[in-house]
Amino acid sequence: MNAQDSRALKKAAGVAAAFFTLFGVVIFLTAKGVITPQMAMLMFVALLGLYFGFGVLIAVYRFISKLQ
Repeated sequence: MNAQDSRALKKAAGVAAAFFTLFGVVIFLTAKGVITPQMAMLMFVALLGLYFGFGVLIAVYRFISKLQ
């Protein structure tokens, strides 16, 4: 494994850790009764949408930068 692969794995692990941390916070708030289960589901959908949307934007940016 070279340095570039290691860096990519660290980035992927960081993104996954941030996602699961936010996911855990929403579960914690639901368990404590701060938010309703319906609000938690909405937050989960929004979180997935944000990560998917930014992932697409980053992929398009990298593709366009390789074209130039």
